[in-house]
Amino acid sequence: MTYCCGMMLERGLVLMSDTRTNSGVDNISIFRKMHHWSMPGERVVAIMTAGNLATTQSVISKLEERNKAPSERHNTVLEAPTMFQVASIVGKLLRETIHERDADNGMTGSGQFTASIIVAGQIKGMEPRIFLIYPEGNFIEAQPDTPFFQIGETKYGRPIILRGYEPDMTFEDAVKLMMVSFDSTIKANLSVGLPLDLLVIEKDKFEPLHERRIEVGDPYFRAISSTWGEALRRAFVSLPDYSFDLPPAAD
Repeated sequence: MTYCCGMMLERGLVLMSDTRTNSGVDNISIFRKMHHWSMPGERVVAIMTAGNLATTQSVISKLEERNKAPSERHNTVLEAPTMFQVASIVGKLLRETIHERDADNGMTGSGQFTASIIVAGQIKGMEPRIFLIYPEGNFIEAQPDTPFFQIGETKYGRPIILRGYEPDMTFEDAVKLMMVSFDSTIKANLSVGLPLDLLVIEKDKFEPLHERRIEVGDPYFRAISSTWGEALRRAFVSLPDYSFDLPPAAD
């Protein structure tokens, strides 16, 4: 399993992903789930993946090959005229890759080759956009009412973002919110873990504003984790005490 989150702000985009993959508790590895390409002054495109590792690596490899040898059909993320077309290209590749692997597995195979992808970025003259691509290749776009997408192990970190997100928050506050969300997920699920990859894309800059890998033992992440835990305990203690002698509610 994994956890990836892409957030849309007035200032741009903030993306974070973990790097853990596992095939059981005794087979845990680290693989990058976030990839990005940029053409300074023209576009920046980022992708985060979750699901079957062989499937997602195949999709990324195909995208890399296309970017190195672009064609006249504009079927690369560096040539597509809009972010919608970028999402369409990635969605089609994902659907085709899953279909190929299901076919190779045979009618009696038991493998699970599904995956999901978040595509985010901006092309010159247009707004930053985020898309969530499903295994079938179809996708939806982030909107003001749904300003962030998650893939992988989403349930533990979602309430944190729902309570803390504001569209006009600073990049720094957004990163802090993301870290709390990831810390809560890591605490609750062993299939998500550090290192984490962070990417910040400022609107109309067309290249990463900030890119960082948060390693195990990172001082800031440890401070976020411990401070958040202490704040939760203080908040719990401050809640009104429950009593067995409380009167029944009025009708």
